[in-house]
Amino acid sequence: MNFTKFLNMLRIKKSISIDLGTANILIYDKQKRKVVLNEPSVVALDKKTGKVIAVGKDARQMLGKTPDSILAIKPLKEGVIADLDVTRQMLNEFIGKIYGASLFKPEVMICVPLEVSSVERKALFDAVSGAKKVYIIEEGRAAIIGSGIDISKPNGNMVVDIGGGSTDIAILSLNEVIASKSIKIAGNTFDDDIVKYIKNKYSLLIGDRAAERVKKTLGTAIKKDNPETMEVKGLNLLIGSPDSITISENEIYEAIENSLYKIVNATKDVLEKCPPELASDILDNGIVMTGGGSLIHNFTDLLEKETKVKVFLSDNPLDSVVLGGGLAFDNTKLLHTLQMKEN
Repeated sequence: MNFTKFLNMLRIKKSISIDLGTANILIYDKQKRKVVLNEPSVVALDKKTGKVIAVGKDARQMLGKTPDSILAIKPLKEGVIADLDVTRQMLNEFIGKIYGASLFKPEVMICVPLEVSSVERKALFDAVSGAKKVYIIEEGRAAIIGSGIDISKPNGNMVVDIGGGSTDIAILSLNEVIASKSIKIAGNTFDDDIVKYIKNKYSLLIGDRAAERVKKTLGTAIKKDNPETMEVKGLNLLIGSPDSITISENEIYEAIENSLYKIVNATKDVLEKCPPELASDILDNGIVMTGGGSLIHNFTDLLEKETKVKVFLSDNPLDSVVLGGGLAFDNTKLLHTLQMKEN
């Protein structure tokens, strides 16, 4: 490589958006204009040395199956960092996987739940200490931007973003959050609900991954006249050996109904805080749903029925947060409203 080319490489500006999710980590490269990484938020560590053995998909395969010498953990809980050192190692591994040993110090946009404490924000800044600049944007703001909605205008828009660890609900106008609420009820809660339901009703113990498969296949927010069914395998607690059952959509509805309505009621709470001058905008524009939890069958129908406001699913429900974080780099006025740290 000649010296001129080397200097040109050093001048390249790199901007990445990170959706630091409880279930998955997504990274969007602004220059490439695409999501360059989507991996589970899981790390496998050597217990003795603390060294990272695997991250992402490889580490997720080890959950519940590791020997005593290996620890497979999720360093993020309810959308925030539970273990800073492991989160930092995980991010370094992911970024190294994409870009290799790079001389670039990127600008980083971290997408976080609406209600994170100052201590949690500091942990987020510290987790990407190798970046040139670090911005923090609320997931609700990022999700609605990533859904293709222009929030820079004096017009009210509303989003319900159901992630893995938290649900963020917000009304936005002129780049700002006008009213919001964040609750610790989301996709992982649905998984826990399913595990408990099957254990209590059938004395069958299933793992988190099995519960997630059931949720994705049978999860519904409205009871069905002709419900679909699937086979579920686990450990029969009565006989102490592997067993299987057949479970239906309506049973999964029963399992997650309470959590569904907690999200519905939180949405109603935010609507009650809506300033009168924006209420008509929300009626006209509707509510956009994003995040993996929004993919529960008929959830948009349930929310629309309960709020009396039209509800629609984002075109990119799984990627809307990280896409919005990337698009935020192009909004100068928005950047000025975000908390930022320069290294």
